[in-house]
Amino acid sequence: MSTRPDGSTPRVEMLDRFSLRSRIGILAALVAAMAVVLVSLAAFLTVRSNILATLDSNLFQRAVAAAQSELADPLQLSTIPPEVMGAGDIRIALLAANGSAQSAEGQLSAPPIEGPELDVARGLAASSVRTASIDRDPYRVVAVQAGPGRALVMGQRLDPTQQVLTRLAFALPLVGLVGVAVAGVAGIAVARAGLRPVQRLTSATERVAATGDLRPIPVDGADELARLTISFNEMLGTLAASQEQQRRLVADAGHELRTPLTSMRTNLELLAAADRPGAPTLPDSDRAEILTDVHAQVEELSTLVGDLVELARDDAPLTVHEPVELTDVVERALERVKRRAGDVRFDATLVPWTLMGDATALERAVLNLLDNAVKWSPAGGTVTVRMRPLDGWSVLLEVADEGPGIAEQDLPRVFDRFYRADRARTMPGSGLGLAIVRQVAVRHLGAVWAGRAAGGGALLALRLPGRSPGRVPPGGQ
Repeated sequence: MSTRPDGSTPRVEMLDRFSLRSRIGILAALVAAMAVVLVSLAAFLTVRSNILATLDSNLFQRAVAAAQSELADPLQLSTIPPEVMGAGDIRIALLAANGSAQSAEGQLSAPPIEGPELDVARGLAASSVRTASIDRDPYRVVAVQAGPGRALVMGQRLDPTQQVLTRLAFALPLVGLVGVAVAGVAGIAVARAGLRPVQRLTSATERVAATGDLRPIPVDGADELARLTISFNEMLGTLAASQEQQRRLVADAGHELRTPLTSMRTNLELLAAADRPGAPTLPDSDRAEILTDVHAQVEELSTLVGDLVELARDDAPLTVHEPVELTDVVERALERVKRRAGDVRFDATLVPWTLMGDATALERAVLNLLDNAVKWSPAGGTVTVRMRPLDGWSVLLEVADEGPGIAEQDLPRVFDRFYRADRARTMPGSGLGLAIVRQVAVRHLGAVWAGRAAGGGALLALRLPGRSPGRVPPGGQ
């Protein structure tokens, strides 16, 4: 197979026409065929070698026995009946050193005699063995010494042996073909059983693409394909949760946007109606109040849209990953909130802390906590901000106000999107600020929770990982 200029090997396009199940069956058949060829060849060569070795051993024993018997006498050799020799397909001759040979009376010809047999008769070799032919009939010929200057040459036809080897040569491939067929069928059966989970995954993928149905797939066994199915089900669950979050976000956003949009449309329709010819004149105070209301609603919509855009990144990975001084982040958020906090005071206790993360997102989360505390604080109240290490690798940021606090039934839900307690429905806000705080915490491998402060107000806590400056992180040098 040739290679491309870039060194890669081109694919065999013929295999692309077959399914994976068929490819596995073909591969099993090819492997079985290779094994059959090797085993058959080894078996044939081994059997052939053993048969010839046995034949040679028997022929040598008979030749030695004949050389030591009366057959070594030419007179006795000539008296052997031809039927005795023909019954065993044996040819015997006494070979002299001068090359003259004498065989049994009545034999059509003596065994094949050539150089190896003459070497034995002349004493140059103790014995010889070879394969020769007489009138195209194969013979196995051995020669042993039969006294000084003589050798007894004995030949036996190989036709029966070759017939056995021929039958074996035909039988081995036939048995091999049956084995190849069985291996191919078994490969297809194994592939069908092994690829059944893959087929279920394929069907599930096609179902999801066609219908959007994210139901999990049944899992059987505990092998690699079962783990693949479990991972696929987890992916489907994550996708279903993401879709559900998107649906809730769109539904909640539509609900929250409807109120300010309806109010804006009503106010704008009032202003437009007052400007029509013949319509009653709208007092300047009422016009100013409507415009102020419209301006507030525009700001509310801007805040809501900004919060929605931030929450839309809920599944986005942490794109900014750099060292952040959390103390600096909290101080910047405090400076920003103080400019709009009125007469609310702040009591901050901060400690040095460094973490890897997104400084902008962290400042937004801290600012939302402070804004929430300012919103609920009474005039002249104090917002308490405390940073304290929980252990060597995590810090707790607590923000407490002196407001009415959070009801027990509302504590588990204050960080949900668009959730507002009954007493908060008349106050400004989108209901997304604390949800953004939880999102930022999760993206930084942290957590948030709500409780009651010592003075009765709300206590919101943000836990973040990191370390104190100068402390070596786990596994560091």
